[in-house]
Amino acid sequence: MPIRRLPPDAINRIAAGEVIERPAAAVKELVENALDAGARRVRVAIENGGLSRLLIEDDGHGIPRDELALAVERHATSKLQAGPGGAVDLLNIFTMGFRGEALPSIGAVARLTITSRAAGCADAFAIDVEGGAMSPVRPAAFAGAGASGTAVDVRDLFFATPARLKFMKTARAETMAIMEAMKRLAMARADVAFFLDSDGRSLLKLAAENDPNTDGRRRRLAAILGADFAPNAIAIDAERDGVRLSGFAGLPTFSRTAGDHQHLFVNGRPVKDKLILGAVRAAYHDLLARDRRPVAALFVDLSPEEVDVNVHPAKTEVRFRDSGSVRGLIVGALRHALAAHGHRASTTVAGDVAIANAWNIIYYRGADARVWAAQWTGAAKGGASSTTTTVPLRPSSPSRQTSMPWVPASQNSRAWLGDSCSHDVVTGVAFFCAVSRIVAGNTAAVVARAYRGGSSSR
Repeated sequence: MPIRRLPPDAINRIAAGEVIERPAAAVKELVENALDAGARRVRVAIENGGLSRLLIEDDGHGIPRDELALAVERHATSKLQAGPGGAVDLLNIFTMGFRGEALPSIGAVARLTITSRAAGCADAFAIDVEGGAMSPVRPAAFAGAGASGTAVDVRDLFFATPARLKFMKTARAETMAIMEAMKRLAMARADVAFFLDSDGRSLLKLAAENDPNTDGRRRRLAAILGADFAPNAIAIDAERDGVRLSGFAGLPTFSRTAGDHQHLFVNGRPVKDKLILGAVRAAYHDLLARDRRPVAALFVDLSPEEVDVNVHPAKTEVRFRDSGSVRGLIVGALRHALAAHGHRASTTVAGDVAIANAWNIIYYRGADARVWAAQWTGAAKGGASSTTTTVPLRPSSPSRQTSMPWVPASQNSRAWLGDSCSHDVVTGVAFFCAVSRIVAGNTAAVVARAYRGGSSSR
């Protein structure tokens, strides 16, 4: 079979499969373009998980009329400049994007409309791309929030490649993936306001922070990771050999079972780098159990010449020139900060620990559960808030035990426990209520009274 040159539309669809594998990837690329354009406000609106429509609006410097057609051509970008000899230095990249693939890739598999008003211009212009076919540039109305900016409207994503739709998840799952992508970008740029709407419902609303490097960054992280993160995080600020590490690391007692709360950024770019993740694990190695993961948001800043960002189609991985130095900085800075705050304990109990222990009691069943219930009920009736009850963990590790301080239950809860402690499932619910009292105050009493009201039907 002879070798043939592929047509441009086929090339664009193949490239779209690498860059735009789902709606969240399209949102990530388009929001990065908005940030590179100097936007201070980014609004994203989606429909049907982004498969029916994606609308990204920004107040950046916009695209001039004579560059609109060039913007949707492959490998056309304003982010890389050729040197005196015509060569382009790919190691001096200061922007989020640089390949010029996002817009043509999206236009090849969807119905794309770009409307933009450049800074200093009174009129706005638009261009349409449908399945790779480009229409002429035309005048258009611009309803952006700023004097300049761009609105990218993507409809019917993957209509030109129907086979890709078979691999999409539910609209809810795609919406959550978009929200996670937005959150990562919002953590990287606390000085920018971010808004996300899904089917007319607001999912994310983050105002721009005036001080994005210190307190402003902490407030942005707390707004995304939860209000409990700020009081349970340690500020990190260290520098070595031209590499600076900043951000916040959670206390060892503020850990999670999954690693999805570890957010890493290199020169403002969200990444999932194995080197940095390994360094974070090494720093917490002696402080956490094997099944626990720390909560952290770390920012690595260094010269662009010392890191290669052109190693992954989605730009989510990087390669450091001196990886050993970067790893040593991360491990040393985290260990030093954690040692300095070794006396501190988290101000909250991780929700997954409470749930795991509650279902642990349900798993035990039988006599063990009844013995535990009798012990806990007696401690509650005694009224000693400092009483500590020892509860066995998983059967796979019977020698391991944990102790937790119990809060006395209300009179209704005590009566309910006394009547029901012989029932295995109810015992598990009682344990969950006790943990809930520690985590959320009066939750246990509310749940106990609700369950007691329906206990007659058992």
